Amino acid sequence: MSDALRTAPPQTPLGRIPVLDVRPVVDHGDRPAKAVVGEELEVRATVFREGHDAVNATVVLTDPDGVETFHPMTCTNPGLDTWVARVTPDRTGWWSYRVEGWSDPYGTWEHDATIKVAADVDTELMLEEGARVLERAVDEVDRTAEQEQLLIDAITGLRDTARPPALRLRAGTAADVETELGERPLRDLVSPSRELPLLVERERALYGAWYELFPRSEGAHYDEDEHRWHTGTLRTAAGRLPAVAAMGFDVVYLTPIHPIGQAAKKGPNNTLDARPEDPGSPYAIGSPDGGHDAIHPDLGTFDDFDAFVAEAKRLGMEVAMDLALQCSPDHPWVAAHPEWFTTRADGTIAFAENPPKKYQDIYPLNFDNDPAGIYAAVRAVVQVWIDHGVEIFRVDNPHTKPVEFWQWLIADVAKDHPDVIWLAEAFTKPAMMHTLGKIGFQQSYTYYTWRNTAPELREYVEELAGESASYMRPSFWPTTHDILTPYLQFGGPAAWKLRAALAATLVPTYGIYAGYELMEHVARPGADEQIDNEKYEFKDRRWADDEPGGAREGRSLAGYLTRLNEIRREHPALHRLRGIRFHHVDDENFLAFSKRRALPDGTDDVVLVVANLDPHSTRATTLRLDLAALGAEPGETLEATDLLTGHTWQWQQEVYVRLGPEVEPVHVVAVRRAR
Repeated sequence: MSDALRTAPPQTPLGRIPVLDVRPVVDHGDRPAKAVVGEELEVRATVFREGHDAVNATVVLTDPDGVETFHPMTCTNPGLDTWVARVTPDRTGWWSYRVEGWSDPYGTWEHDATIKVAADVDTELMLEEGARVLERAVDEVDRTAEQEQLLIDAITGLRDTARPPALRLRAGTAADVETELGERPLRDLVSPSRELPLLVERERALYGAWYELFPRSEGAHYDEDEHRWHTGTLRTAAGRLPAVAAMGFDVVYLTPIHPIGQAAKKGPNNTLDARPEDPGSPYAIGSPDGGHDAIHPDLGTFDDFDAFVAEAKRLGMEVAMDLALQCSPDHPWVAAHPEWFTTRADGTIAFAENPPKKYQDIYPLNFDNDPAGIYAAVRAVVQVWIDHGVEIFRVDNPHTKPVEFWQWLIADVAKDHPDVIWLAEAFTKPAMMHTLGKIGFQQSYTYYTWRNTAPELREYVEELAGESASYMRPSFWPTTHDILTPYLQFGGPAAWKLRAALAATLVPTYGIYAGYELMEHVARPGADEQIDNEKYEFKDRRWADDEPGGAREGRSLAGYLTRLNEIRREHPALHRLRGIRFHHVDDENFLAFSKRRALPDGTDDVVLVVANLDPHSTRATTLRLDLAALGAEPGETLEATDLLTGHTWQWQQEVYVRLGPEVEPVHVVAVRRAR
């Protein structure tokens, strides 16, 4: 056998007190776990030692200034050595954390002394040893004078031979002494884990309600006399913002507003025979009027864009820009940098394809020929929009670009603009979606759109709220401008209400595409997307018809969406992803789940959602509540108020529920312990 085979590879040494399997951890600590300001983060580790002496553990949280705070951990399963603590970072920036395992001399003494003194075994020896442990605790750990005096009094009591042994022991094991030693412990053989990174971001990275619109459609109208469309503009689109804000949305997301190429321009319903007056797809970016750093002349100017952003801000909303890194054949980059694209054997530039879909009006970028040039050009484009007030980017198809590019871009932007948020529109393989989250994307589109049954939804949400919650935050969209599922095509109003309610409550961030209020449910034949798709033509939705006295008054979901967003704002439990709990319902067509969050006043905010996922039938069944998940005791009565309808009930562990199109498809319930 060779020397190389006999030589063991180097191993990371264990500390005196082994600390293993620290979580959350992303890629062995090579990338950060994520949280937002005020979000409770659960840290777990396996901590143990040899023999029978007491062991303990502490989370050490280090803030961006290097200040450390110490948080006691609790063993949640004695004998299996899992230790848990919850910590809450209070500001943005780069933090770190570690777990320290340590020998607990006070815990060891207290355990042994309690047994021995009761049995009158080594009584004087045990009491003296306790006094010496507490003397060490006074000498070796910083305390206030009052805290020191508490321990000094306990030492005196332990050595007071005029008192019975049981009372002397009680002086050293009193509740206030235990509390003091718990908060400022005497720690021996301290053994730290490695330092793990934690990125703390602003709350919008986790929580928000998005509204997508095409600016050119907002204010667009067809002139019957001229037989042509008049486009909307950024100024007319700004006129839509008060209505969006009134519905309670936090982010207004704009599809691309750049110049559109004429080469291979798409006509209505993705046809290739576009007329000159057809607007083309906004994703065919670039013309002689400019590229990704320009605004389509029909939409207005940068002054108009600045006014749009200012109006959104005035109304309490942020603007998200669509970053679609692809070019029309007319894009200035095509002529200036043909090496940035893929040239086929016949000398033509390859257009985008997602078989069977073909996008003849789009050239994908090829990052292999001149990555430095593309990196610099895209970074400059992003800066243009940041300089005009954009702090959120919805990235189109990031999975079709190199992951290392996104890692570099997001990190480079964060150096000067740490509040910028990136949403990955990546309906793709799990490995790619997860990796995009790990390398910097704060949010991600998900498979929610295609998860319709109770088992599918439960399994998926439990996955999202589990280990992956440390790096990938989901954004649930019932539809997009590209997707209209059969469930919504044929489910009727109950389906549209249900999918919005679930998206708004299962996860902290959700979004809708304009027109959801109108339940636009007719698909283009052969495709699960809307007919007369807005990607290829103007759409005048006549929003005034929703207003009092309008033609659609009472038939729009605008009021329903408004109430959902009010509920989300009123209930902090819905602002978090982790901690969701599912409850048993006898009928497999039902889904029930709850979220619970502690409030500063010492109470809990608890929201329970019960939904009938069959949009075609009204069903009745029995809901069997997990009372502990709701903060209640066995047999306790709960006061349940449906936040959508205002109905209030007294609920116990088993609850009769009836939901469906004849009544309402979903309960969103605030739960309180009955007085």
